[in-house]
Amino acid sequence: MANSDVIPAAPSVKLTPVPMPVPMLDLARQYEPLREELAQALLGVLDSRQFILGGSVAAFEQAAAAQLGVAHAVGCSSGTDALWLALAALGAGPGTAVITTPFSFFASVSAILRAGATALLADIDPATFNLSAPAVESVLANAAAPVSAILPVHLYGQCADWDAFAALGAKHGVPLVEDAAQAWGSKWNGAPAGALGATAAFSFYPTKNLSAAGDAGMVTTNSADLAERLQMLRQHGMRRRYYHDEIGWNARMDGFQGAILQVKLKYIDQWNQQRRAAAQRYHALFTAAGLAESSLYPTHGVVLPSEVPATHHVWHQYVVRTPRRDALRDFLAARKIGSEIYYPVPLHQQDALASLGYKPGDFPEAERAAREVLALPIYPEIRPDEQQTVVHAIAEFLS
Repeated sequence: MANSDVIPAAPSVKLTPVPMPVPMLDLARQYEPLREELAQALLGVLDSRQFILGGSVAAFEQAAAAQLGVAHAVGCSSGTDALWLALAALGAGPGTAVITTPFSFFASVSAILRAGATALLADIDPATFNLSAPAVESVLANAAAPVSAILPVHLYGQCADWDAFAALGAKHGVPLVEDAAQAWGSKWNGAPAGALGATAAFSFYPTKNLSAAGDAGMVTTNSADLAERLQMLRQHGMRRRYYHDEIGWNARMDGFQGAILQVKLKYIDQWNQQRRAAAQRYHALFTAAGLAESSLYPTHGVVLPSEVPATHHVWHQYVVRTPRRDALRDFLAARKIGSEIYYPVPLHQQDALASLGYKPGDFPEAERAAREVLALPIYPEIRPDEQQTVVHAIAEFLS
């Protein structure tokens, strides 16, 4: 080759590494290994033509009850309907009140109102974000209407302080209803969420630890009488076809969802263990980076979520507290790192719930949490290098 044909060397270019995108949740990683098994389960429903309730739902109810150690599990159409059924079966309605938290998903309060009861709110524990039992006791002492139920939420996958709530319920003769929408597999002193209260409501929304391919929910109880009433209420108040004893609701689970959930139930313990391992990796990474603050509230770094000794946390969400939350979220989004705020507006400050009569400042812990919490990506299949990317980006922001 002649000298004139020599290709000149390319100029030296400094390459900037492209940050790794980290999704908040990647359902494909869960579904791909189960694709054939799920397809066969769905074909079974098609072949049976039992599209509403039917054999697949009954089989899931039986397996779910066995896994939770409860006598009865009643499948329904959503976690929201599960909350309404759980409360209605206990008699929550006009002339009564139900106490719950202002720091939860909207359905925790809307289900109370749909049952016809008055919603009374109490502040949260700042360490766990769960409903505070001492705050509930103060509300009980001042309630104008008879309290038909207390509704603690097992937020982010960790049980509320059930020893305190059980004592409170016994002292005042008030039944306890678990909002366990985020807590399948969580435990309190070895007893599973769903087996703690008089009734418990679960959601199988697609983002949950145990998830359907659409909306679905479940109510659990150890009472045969309550189970029978739940089954009646979910079918328009019918015990016999076309004979309506009460005004119930169309809250039945689809056969396809029962089939999918029956498959996934076999894997949920493994997936929850993987979530626990991911949470421990986050703990270690934040601590090694010097970002974790030991105080209850953040000043410059992040306050990590904690696991109460009596609980078995299933880490539905990994939620940190940080003082510049919104700016941090924007910083992560610019690097294609997912995050979410659960929840940016406490329920007492929602426009739709202004009729409850609360005002800003009534629940300072819930209001502060709403300003500081940020959920980071966590799911069974998240990789250690993805978690390192998340923590590295947060360290870059805080520096």
